[in-house]
Amino acid sequence: MFHVDLLLLDLVIVLISARLLGAVARRLGQPPVVGEIVAGILLGPTLLGPLLGDRLFGDGMMPPLRALADVGLVLFMFVVGMELDQKLVRGRGRTAVTVALGSTLVPFVLGCALALGIAGDHVDGARTLPFVLFMGAAMAATAFPVLARIITDRGMQRSTVGGLSLASAAVIDVLAWTALAVVAGLAGAGGSAGGGVGEGADQWRVALALPYGLLMFLVVRPLLARLVPARQRAGRLTPGLLSLVLIGLLASSWATEWMHVHFIFGAFVFGAVMPREGAERLNHEILERLEQLAVLLLLPMFFVVAGLDVNLRTLDLSSLGTLAAILVVAIGGKLLGSYAAARTRLPGRQALAIATLLNTRGLTELVILSVGLQKGVLDEELYSLMVVMALLTTAMTEPLLRRVYPGRRVARDIEQAGREALGTRAATRVLVVVPGSPAEQVPLAELAALLARSAAPAEVILAHLRPYPGGRLELGGGLSSELAELTETLHELEVLADAVRAHGPEVRVVSRFSASAGAELAELAVEAAPGLVVLPRGTPGHAAIRDGVACPVVTVASPGPPGPPPAGPVAVPHGQAGEDTVRVALTLALTCGRPLVVEGGGRAPALVRRLTRLGVEVTGGPVPEDALTVAGDGAGQATGPAAHLLVRAERDADPVDWPALVSALRRTPAESPVEVSVRS
Repeated sequence: MFHVDLLLLDLVIVLISARLLGAVARRLGQPPVVGEIVAGILLGPTLLGPLLGDRLFGDGMMPPLRALADVGLVLFMFVVGMELDQKLVRGRGRTAVTVALGSTLVPFVLGCALALGIAGDHVDGARTLPFVLFMGAAMAATAFPVLARIITDRGMQRSTVGGLSLASAAVIDVLAWTALAVVAGLAGAGGSAGGGVGEGADQWRVALALPYGLLMFLVVRPLLARLVPARQRAGRLTPGLLSLVLIGLLASSWATEWMHVHFIFGAFVFGAVMPREGAERLNHEILERLEQLAVLLLLPMFFVVAGLDVNLRTLDLSSLGTLAAILVVAIGGKLLGSYAAARTRLPGRQALAIATLLNTRGLTELVILSVGLQKGVLDEELYSLMVVMALLTTAMTEPLLRRVYPGRRVARDIEQAGREALGTRAATRVLVVVPGSPAEQVPLAELAALLARSAAPAEVILAHLRPYPGGRLELGGGLSSELAELTETLHELEVLADAVRAHGPEVRVVSRFSASAGAELAELAVEAAPGLVVLPRGTPGHAAIRDGVACPVVTVASPGPPGPPPAGPVAVPHGQAGEDTVRVALTLALTCGRPLVVEGGGRAPALVRRLTRLGVEVTGGPVPEDALTVAGDGAGQATGPAAHLLVRAERDADPVDWPALVSALRRTPAESPVEVSVRS
């Protein structure tokens, strides 16, 4: 009999146990999911048994508890689908697919072989095929959310190992859920799922899975894209918009359950068809809302219900033998397949680190096992053994990774990646600090490309550091959505690099997460040893960058609103400007095919005469209103109030060899006028 008071007491016990053991696991260096799974097992018959467990979580309480657990599972699978972003694979597609196939096929084949050996003890003959395929899929799974959290907590997303592991896990997720959907369809077609009709009478529903998938991607996906402008008009995620998302999510889950596949696939597919382009704020706000309900209440209920079905008291020596075989196949197959595939592309130590990461299973495995239990593919004994396997493979990941890939090696690989990004020293190296969206910074990059052409070989470094988000969500993969955005930023930077290469210089790209973007940009500027730095006004760490480098720093001041570039001459508005300031102005004048105007007294007349003798179109006098102005920005130099570019002169700079500079620039084909009114 159902009692509301007992249900409320159960909820209190579940919340306390899940949060407490999750915190303990975190203190021990384990993912919180490990402690939460243990909490579920301890609340089940394994520990409490008939003394207390049957009173708190008896048969009368299981239906409402399972209902809450299923709703939590729907929300979690929706998040998994949302975070399964193709951006994570961009740039690593071929290698990621190779590693993912090795990490999936080897444990899948070994799992199927093991299933054939134990099928007689755990399943009747009519269900052997779903059982064999299910065991293969369960052995091949990788917990993308747990893996993403481990990688970001250790700062490994900046290394080759971390990036490739994330990309491979994203591909494995697709393979594993696809295989599980096939198994669930085979099991459901046998009538085990039930649908209100006789066994086997509604097998035809499974055939609707393909039309359902086409409908979701071809019809529902474009409709959901309209949520982005709706959210922008409202300025926030309104209750109405969130209600539409939840209605669509539950309807999609109902549809796949009705088709005897499983409701988790409806939730997963609905998350996969959520908009991506321009929807970062929308998706983040959805996650924030769902976290308050799912993480704190519904997912702990799923752990507890999963734990209530685990009874380790009933295991005997034969069960321990089966458990040993499961662990050998699960761990050995995953490590062997992942390592062999990664070794074709990477050194041995890095390949082993990737194999270790991909061996973690966590909550993903628990979801798969719950499907197998509900579909009748697993019996209670085998389900309990597989849960133990999921727990052990998740718990072993962190300690094994620390031994295989210790912190000092992570730091060394990150440093090596930085050196490779910077490359060898070129004759002229221009460091460009790219703020915000790289897609909007084409004028800034083109300006740097023009300035780099005064010597050869020339090289431009595009640097973009992304700060960690202020609040880290517990739901899903931690920073996996931000990692996808960072990968997309890398893609935009490569597009920006192509625009720079069109002007001649070689280009290198540096992009990564940063705890302190300003401080790390200053360190990067010193490490790169550039001959020139170009950055917009207001860049984090601007002062530290200027003080740390011994080279001119060109600041794009961008007076007034962004608009068409100045069409007149290039002007140096103060005659007392240092030689580096004049050099920047002269470089732009000659590479853009414009005259040069030098205003003011002091050394201005002498400079005008010198450059005129060298064949430069240069005049003295007032600066025209349509001039592109370059002013000094430092001690002993005046700063023009309407300057477009501000140059902080190099300390103790060597005198400019004007004949050599003019000769080099004369050999450079003139460009179209450069736009400097960038968004800073």
